[in-house]
Amino acid sequence: MIDEAIVDNSETLTIRKDVSRPAIQEVSADICVVGAGMAGVSAALEAAGLGHKVILIDGLPTLGGQAVNSKIGLFCGIFSNPPNPRQFTHGIADDMLRDLGAQGALHYLKSGLGSVIYDDLALARWIEKAVQDAGITVILGGVLRGVANADRRIRSVEVATRYGDLRVAATGFIDATGDAALTWQAGLPCREPASGGVYGTHMVVIDGIDFNNQPTRAEFVGRLEEKAHAYGLERKDGLVFLFPEKELAFVNMTHEETPLEPLAASVKSLEGKKQAEAAVEFLRKEFPIAFGKAKIRAYGLAGIRQTRWIVGSQQLTAEDVNAGLKFKDAIARTAWPMELHGKSGYAWHVFPKDHVHYIPFGSLTPPDVDNLVAAGRCIDADLGALSSIRVMGPCIATGAAAAHALDLAGTGSVHKIDIAALQRRLRDNIEDTD
Repeated sequence: MIDEAIVDNSETLTIRKDVSRPAIQEVSADICVVGAGMAGVSAALEAAGLGHKVILIDGLPTLGGQAVNSKIGLFCGIFSNPPNPRQFTHGIADDMLRDLGAQGALHYLKSGLGSVIYDDLALARWIEKAVQDAGITVILGGVLRGVANADRRIRSVEVATRYGDLRVAATGFIDATGDAALTWQAGLPCREPASGGVYGTHMVVIDGIDFNNQPTRAEFVGRLEEKAHAYGLERKDGLVFLFPEKELAFVNMTHEETPLEPLAASVKSLEGKKQAEAAVEFLRKEFPIAFGKAKIRAYGLAGIRQTRWIVGSQQLTAEDVNAGLKFKDAIARTAWPMELHGKSGYAWHVFPKDHVHYIPFGSLTPPDVDNLVAAGRCIDADLGALSSIRVMGPCIATGAAAAHALDLAGTGSVHKIDIAALQRRLRDNIEDTD
């Protein structure tokens, strides 16, 4: 028998089906960040650290964006290139690396491009605790459906959730959506790739691996090039990121189209999972000693690389990246390769060991609005340049830059802030200070 005393039934409400739509709940903040991936979390934590009231919105029912929910498993672009990698991105990256390292939730690769494998579950909890401890108001499962703007300023955004609608007003806004959803909804110009776009990857996490009998890189690539078609794999290259301390690996071996159309996007997401399963089947059958007992522990959400991005006051170009041009308004740096994933294949351009390239503040600022700054993979760059700066290191750095820019602008314009003052705040992300 159920003990009804545990529920207070002293008051109940009767809901009629014909009632009018409930009033929209009004909330406000100093800074509203739309998108809770790595760029948005960085922006929100930086803004809260500056003393601002912050609202953080995401369409998923959880924080962390792709870093957590797409099972990426690899921090890219935080460090310079080997053989002596040094940290290029600081801010929340310092706290994150310190805390996850202390938990044994990181695995530093001894070769490659200075990347770090992370435990996605540990990262998820780190983000949640950091956001809660900072006193940030969170709106999860919030889908942006309208933007009110006037006099070169965004005044508010309207968000739909399964529990009701909200209108969020703020002094400043940060578009960290990855798809420039806030900028696009505001009616501002955006860019999209032509002819098929840039392909994403559907990641899975596997266990049951023999870490002591792994194929060489040459053996792996050669077999995949030879047998990919037989397994129905569209991508003829790929990587398996081994995390021995956690007895698991992240499988990055698929290509998935990521269209900006809701029905097609849903279809492609399901197709991506089938590809990921085919990739694991390839590993089991072609390398039975290393992966014969491998099982899928978790599927990621569709991993998106590039879809829609802003038209900024300045566009970063592949020529700028190749030249390592340091802009007068530089706010971030990286040395991550240019990596383009398309229908016809995969291009991977690695830079020399001492190479550094920079991101200008102008790439974060749509010119026709005064209180909006973009961060993460929707800032303005051409296809080649964007393929190098959309990884986590630059996302963290541009999120920090967006927060500090809005802090400096106050009720004024981000186009009129003191760039030297912004760069002093971001010095660790622009130059070596040791």
